[in-house]
Parts: sequence; structure tokens; C-alpha cells
Amino acid sequence: MRVAVFTGSQSGPPSHRTAAIRLAAGLARAGVGIVYGGGRAGMMGVVADAALAAGGSVVGVIPQHLVDDELAHTGLPQLEVVQSMHERKARMAELADAFVALPGAAGTLEELFEAWTWGMLGLHAKPVVLADVDGFWQPLLDQLRRMVDDGYLDGRRLDALGVVTDADELVAFVERYEHPARKWAPTPP
Repeated sequence: MRVAVFTGSQSGPPSHRTAAIRLAAGLARAGVGIVYGGGRAGMMGVVADAALAAGGSVVGVIPQHLVDDELAHTGLPQLEVVQSMHERKARMAELADAFVALPGAAGTLEELFEAWTWGMLGLHAKPVVLADVDGFWQPLLDQLRRMVDDGYLDGRRLDALGVVTDADELVAFVERYEHPARKWAPTPP
């Protein structure tokens, strides 16, 4: 199994870094590989370094413009360089069996929502999970519940979004995951 990890290129508070280290090392110990954005900075670098230190498999996928900016993690056993951010996300999705979002900023949210939306549209049937560190994702979950309450989001979609606090919970969620039916199914003629 391989999990795509979405997280920030900034470091965040010490408790978030500690949680990222534990999650990455826990996945490595469980034999779960990681695919991530290929950077050395911030939480992304923390995740890669922790998984590698624990003997894990790590694949980075990074666009050329970030390599040119010297942001690539040069210590990875496998670093794929693509031409665009769009190609990066598509390749990460192709390589992953599940997706998890650690704390991050706009890019993390964008990756999370794209992976989750692709699942709703039937483009994949892979689990999407929030690693909720220090209640980081609770305000977002409140907003998503509001979307359900107001009729914008089917409650089954929100129920299918995993919320975990560590690697063991993540692996257990992925192993028991059942993808909900497509949001829209073709109408028979």
C-alpha cells in the first residue's frame, strides 16, 4: 500500500511536526509507502525524512519549476520530475492507494479537495483522510457539516471522509474503507 501525503511547505508548530514524524514513521513501520510532493522544505521534508529514517519507501513527485528553485528533496530514493502542478497531482494520485492530509495551507487544501472530489465523481475509489493534529481540521469539518445541513453536500460523502490521529488509525480506516456510490451515475437510455 502507498499513501499520498498532502501537507505544507512551512514547518508549523512543534506539535504538528511531532505528529507528522509519528505518522510517517508509523506508516513506514506498517510497511506502507509514502508518495508526496517531493520537497525538502517544511512539513513535507519532515514527513519524507521521518519515513526514510524508519526504513520506509518514499516517492517524491515534483514539478520542474520547484526543482529549478532548489526545493527538491535530494535524499529521496525515487524523485519523479514532472512539468506542472497538474501533472504532479495526477501522478501522485496514480501512485497512491489512499490520500491523507496533515496540517498545511492553501496547497494542502487544494490537493485534499481535488482528491476527494475526484472520488465523488468516480475518477477513483480511494480513501481520503484528514490527520487531525491538535484539532487542526475541526473548523473545516464544522464547515463541511454546514454544507451537509444546507443541502450542498451529501452526508454520505462527509461520512466517507476519514478523520484519524495516527498511523494505526489511518491504516485501519484504509483497510475497512468502502467507497460510496458515484455522485452522478449515467442514466440508462
